[in-house]
Amino acid sequence: MVRGKGLLPLAVAGAIAVTALAATAPPATAGTGAGTANAAVSAGGPAACGGHAALRRALHRLTHTDGLAGAAVRVDAPGCGEWAAAAGAADLRTGRPMPVAGRIRIGSTTKTFTATVLLQLVAAHRVDLDATVDHYLPGLIDRNGYDGRRITVRQLLQHTSGLPDHVDALDFDHPRTWRTHDFTPGELVALALDQPRPARAWSYSTTNYIVLGMIIRKVTGNSPSREITGRIIRPLGLKDTYWPHADRAIEGPHPHGYERLPRGGGTVLTDTTDFNMTYAGVGGALVSSLADENRFFAALLGGRLLPPAQLAQMKATVPADPDRIWPGARYGLGLISTPLPCGGTYWGHGGTTPGFETTGGVAPDGRRVQLVINQNIDSARSFEDELATISTALCENR
Repeated sequence: MVRGKGLLPLAVAGAIAVTALAATAPPATAGTGAGTANAAVSAGGPAACGGHAALRRALHRLTHTDGLAGAAVRVDAPGCGEWAAAAGAADLRTGRPMPVAGRIRIGSTTKTFTATVLLQLVAAHRVDLDATVDHYLPGLIDRNGYDGRRITVRQLLQHTSGLPDHVDALDFDHPRTWRTHDFTPGELVALALDQPRPARAWSYSTTNYIVLGMIIRKVTGNSPSREITGRIIRPLGLKDTYWPHADRAIEGPHPHGYERLPRGGGTVLTDTTDFNMTYAGVGGALVSSLADENRFFAALLGGRLLPPAQLAQMKATVPADPDRIWPGARYGLGLISTPLPCGGTYWGHGGTTPGFETTGGVAPDGRRVQLVINQNIDSARSFEDELATISTALCENR
């Protein structure tokens, strides 16, 4: 799931467009509690594979220069093993350092899990990518000019369905009014159908994945969360990855998540860790960890979860709106490709939930990187620094 429109919050998109910073920056104290901590190196180490000085500086920039609460990164590289580091604080009240192994909300990276199971059903000839929504869910989409007879499964996966995003109907400036509400998929679709049609042919919409989850349920007879757990999470041994359903708290060790919310004519940095994620469902509710995300993408892009034909379909991309994701991004079937400054492209996804920003993927040489920031980004500079941190991690020493 994402806060606002697409993976890039609307306020940040506007700031980038005019090359200006958001008006309200986080306080200087937000990122000064812990410094860089909890680094670990294995299987070859810096002597064999080069150090990570540039990546450490990038983390420091996020937490100290940009003033974000905390940030953690994990790198898994063939022949070089795993490396992780963190900067800043997991808890601004106590000053507890940001961990490298805590559980986090991964937001829209959940979409890649959902797309993978859908494509497994395609491989088993139980779902047709070019069949319509109405074929599986007759009458679900049939008002306000939206017609399920004209929307295909492929278009849902690719965000070319023309469906608006139900997330746009939720008041993220005042989440207390709904953050404990237990949403149903049907309720979320209804919220979306009340919204105006998107202006562009490609338009990021978490509603697309809510509908895909309903198709998975219809075809298999099981909840999509059960199918994803049985087909991906359990077989891969993703011990930190689970569905919170209506539980607002994150189980196990985790950093707190923060965002700036309006109050008294200004903004206040607010703890938004506890949240009912049913509003995101199979489009963004998963809890995971950096290590589990890297393991998942290694299995997916290594051909362990999909046959070659379906993985190729997943990687068939269309141009994405840079104001909804990030410059240069192209969207496949639940998978994003992004050009690297050191050459080639990386494949992955990203996500934003209240209090958490995550992004990462796999480079052409097989290096896997995941980054989490436990505060929502609200300036162009911070967003650019987040992207630069991923590029640094994937390109460093290449």
